[in-house]
Amino acid sequence: MAEKTFIEPTRPQLHVYTGEGKGKTTACVGLAIRALGAGMGVWFIQFDKGYNGVNEHYAERHILRSLPGLRLDPTGCERIQPDGHFRFGVTVEDKAEAQRGLALARDAVTSDGAGLVILDEILSAQQYHLITEAEILELIGLWRKGPRCELVLSGRTRLQSVLDEADLVTEMKKIKHYYDAGLIARRGIEF
Repeated sequence: MAEKTFIEPTRPQLHVYTGEGKGKTTACVGLAIRALGAGMGVWFIQFDKGYNGVNEHYAERHILRSLPGLRLDPTGCERIQPDGHFRFGVTVEDKAEAQRGLALARDAVTSDGAGLVILDEILSAQQYHLITEAEILELIGLWRKGPRCELVLSGRTRLQSVLDEADLVTEMKKIKHYYDAGLIARRGIEF
């Protein structure tokens, strides 16, 4: 068998982390840490993961906010209700927050600020009708033209158009999950 020859990439790559399984955000956080360790600046934008300034439900953000070289921008409205239940559905405010996330994403992919831009849950935001497929493809087009950074899109998606644009696609596939046995999400593990 012939030995595989590897080449140095001539351009940054587009990553997609998708699927019904757990691990998409975790993969994004891991890649952010690796990039920071290599001296790259990281701009981490989260879609539909709101923060009301009081209750921080996503534990990774406590650490991410403290890392030099990483800019964190959570977007979205608070979905955890006072009784602890999750609020489903889409409001006008949810859509406005998704548009704010898209504006940040456009800035991130057209500026020189970061070597790695992560758009966590942007694909789920489309699936939940907070943004459109066309808006994601327009963003990818801007990324292809602008100052170049590695770009990561995460979230559940069935958009073949986005998968076709990607250089790397990793699918998180659920084989078994303790949610199915009725266990609730745990701080530090799921959020």
